[in-house]
Amino acid sequence: MATEQSNSASLLSHNVETSQLKVHRIGIIMNGVTGRMGTNQHLIHSILSIMKSGGITLSDDSIIMPDPILVGRNHIKLAALASTHGLTRYTTDLDEALKDSYNVIYFDAQTTNRRVEAVKKAIEAGKHIYIEKPIATTTSEALQLYELAKEKGVKHGVVQDKLFLPGLLKLQRLIKSDFFGSILSVRGEFGYWVFDGINDGGIIPQRPSWNYRIEEGGGIIADMLCHWRYVIDNVFGQVTSISCLGATHISERIDEQGKKYEVTADDAAYAHFTTKNGIVVSWNSSWTTRVRRDDLLTIQVDGTKGSAVVGLRECWVQHESVTPRPIWNPDNDNPLDYKENWTKVPDQNARSWDNAFRVQWEMFLRYVVTNEPYKNDLLEGAKGVQLADLGIKSWKERRWIDIPDL
Repeated sequence: MATEQSNSASLLSHNVETSQLKVHRIGIIMNGVTGRMGTNQHLIHSILSIMKSGGITLSDDSIIMPDPILVGRNHIKLAALASTHGLTRYTTDLDEALKDSYNVIYFDAQTTNRRVEAVKKAIEAGKHIYIEKPIATTTSEALQLYELAKEKGVKHGVVQDKLFLPGLLKLQRLIKSDFFGSILSVRGEFGYWVFDGINDGGIIPQRPSWNYRIEEGGGIIADMLCHWRYVIDNVFGQVTSISCLGATHISERIDEQGKKYEVTADDAAYAHFTTKNGIVVSWNSSWTTRVRRDDLLTIQVDGTKGSAVVGLRECWVQHESVTPRPIWNPDNDNPLDYKENWTKVPDQNARSWDNAFRVQWEMFLRYVVTNEPYKNDLLEGAKGVQLADLGIKSWKERRWIDIPDL
């Protein structure tokens, strides 16, 4: 075990009052942040960004200031990460971090198969819970976490970052303004080419090898259908049924040590959904596709009055008044430029869009300190796991499956 604690930790106890400012200092156990997502989005772009900007303002004389302690299994990686960012609190002993009453939030960005055990420990220790998704590998485990958190009376939340992307926020604004009229259908395309390290000249893969091992919680259905559940539920309507086809298109890859391994998880998923309000949704997810579209994620929404195509940050619209009249004639060159009559939705009021992960961290921290309304809880996370479970069931049984309420 290797542990480093701040020399001033005793001065950072929960609330610090000065003559001018009340600081709510929040110790946050960040487990698994040496991985790419944990380091970049949660530590650098969220927690450290909040700290560098002076905390979260509650009022003229009150702020929230997060204080992370990095937790992981590799002391060398933890020490290097802490040193790079000027942090002094890190440890390889999760139990020790959980015993410290100064640490009031537990965050988990580990591989999915390690998450449930660690989160249960944190709940039993009385910590508020904020975790990445999938929150578990099965629906029953996900519901156990939710029920345990309710029983222990701790606050809990799950990362649902896509809802706070600029493109999705613009889309939600269009829906609220009735731009589409009646929404008829939604088509989502997500993915990119992940190098396998074998057939592409030895280019280093840009995703971790555990993503491709079902025994370690990998698979694109488990990973991405959790996202599509909260996007569809919150933006278009409650998902009521699913038909899903999974595939393992590439059977061998190279791992982080340069060794060949057998892929046991799905690397592509082709899914259809229905919603309670009658919208038909189709969504392709793939780590084996090359991108020739506007973004790594695009969503086309077609309605009676207009359509939109949304990327991670941008949104393009075509109103019914400027919709062209295509005619099918493969014998002649097409006279139409299909992108010509689409308009890019501007950033009204010159708004600067904050990082989606930071926005959610601020929401959860406000929830913990001030009890502000918060809905992205572990039950919402369990719904994502449920959709992934039923997607795999649909694939194996080759049929449509209705989605029961949790």
